[in-house]
Amino acid sequence: MSNDNPTPPPGKPATNALSLRTYRAASRIMGPFVSMALKQRLKEGKEDPARLDERRGVASVPRPDGPLVWIHGASVGESLSILPLVKRLGEEHPDYHFLVTTGTVTSAELMADRLPPPAIHQYAPIDHPAFVTSFLDHWQPDACLFVESELWPNLIHLTKARGVPMALVNGRISPKSYASWKNRKDAARELLSAFQVLMAQDTQNQERLGDLHGGEVHMFGNLKMTAAPLPATEEELARLKAQMEGHSVWLAASTHPGEEEIVLSAHERAVARFDSLLTIIAPRHPKRGAEIAAKCEAMGLNAARRSTGDPITEKTQIYIADTLGELGLFYRLCDIAFVGGSITEIGGHNPLEPALLKCAILYGPHIFNFADTYRDMRASGGTALVRNERDLSASIVRLLMDTMTREAMAENAESWAVSNAEEVLGDIVGALAPVMPGASPVTIEVGAK
Repeated sequence: MSNDNPTPPPGKPATNALSLRTYRAASRIMGPFVSMALKQRLKEGKEDPARLDERRGVASVPRPDGPLVWIHGASVGESLSILPLVKRLGEEHPDYHFLVTTGTVTSAELMADRLPPPAIHQYAPIDHPAFVTSFLDHWQPDACLFVESELWPNLIHLTKARGVPMALVNGRISPKSYASWKNRKDAARELLSAFQVLMAQDTQNQERLGDLHGGEVHMFGNLKMTAAPLPATEEELARLKAQMEGHSVWLAASTHPGEEEIVLSAHERAVARFDSLLTIIAPRHPKRGAEIAAKCEAMGLNAARRSTGDPITEKTQIYIADTLGELGLFYRLCDIAFVGGSITEIGGHNPLEPALLKCAILYGPHIFNFADTYRDMRASGGTALVRNERDLSASIVRLLMDTMTREAMAENAESWAVSNAEEVLGDIVGALAPVMPGASPVTIEVGAK
């Protein structure tokens, strides 16, 4: 439930003014176009050539014997939150097997490294009836859990048609998507009625999903709260620490276009107080590293790029962390982290990642993706709001000068994140009991409160 394409290319779920029946009918004749789109994505590095058949619903490994729980998430963020869920369900149900599907190359690499046995990763099939049917014929899941917001009509419809119990976990719908779906509530209700259990990640999403669904939507907290701290290698941590010696360091994480300019302006303001200031920028999309380096050059700032192996020297002012899967390293290197996607209207990114690694957290005003989390963490004293480069610069200077405040913020953020994680995971797993293999059938009437 994310965008407005009536017949989406691979990677973009449909939310459109047409009925779901029209979407399903149209998708049947989209086979040639889907193949063209897959080839284009392959050229752009967005698909894995060795596993492309998985996107067509052709499995690359056999189905294990016994109960199989299928868990689907879109990309990296959802993948990380799936890991503790798989671990807990596996501990409580040792006879279960788990199939985890995602749609991005990055998430597949992450799953290969971190998914615990006996879980299997596959790429999600493109939302074409033939591909979905092939996928379901092979895997024959006994239960299905969709995580967050990637709701594909054919995937959901054909899974429901086979009588597979389904749950929506950590459900999310953006204000923009909600406004669009409100005009076609019948279609939204039809889509959401496939789920016997619905759980939202916060109160705002609970209200939006409840309005569209017409039935009960639970809210136990954000599943991302349960993820383990992001990893980092000790050798690389020590190497970069040595290079950064003599610098005052802070991090701008998961930044988007329009935010780097604000970060660089804040750096220029703050460097008047800290002439050895090193600003690390970790863009949300690492391929933008060259673009950010060009902005630094235009502003006369000395920049180094991680992807090209540039070292940090005493003259380095901006270090561009344009590599995948290394945020855990950079959160460990910095006591202060600005979390991007929040000054531009992206909706904010996960503040729990820096919290678990003891950072004092700064964020912008646009945080609707994690509104409850930011609200509660700010109330605990772990975060601070910045609205522009002046606010950002002033906060950086203050926190670099005031060690006591900086350490208190970091400890408060970590304490809040850790104390809530176990309760949230336990409540979510408990609510999933009705759809787990071996459970009694559950029926929820649409419209019931």
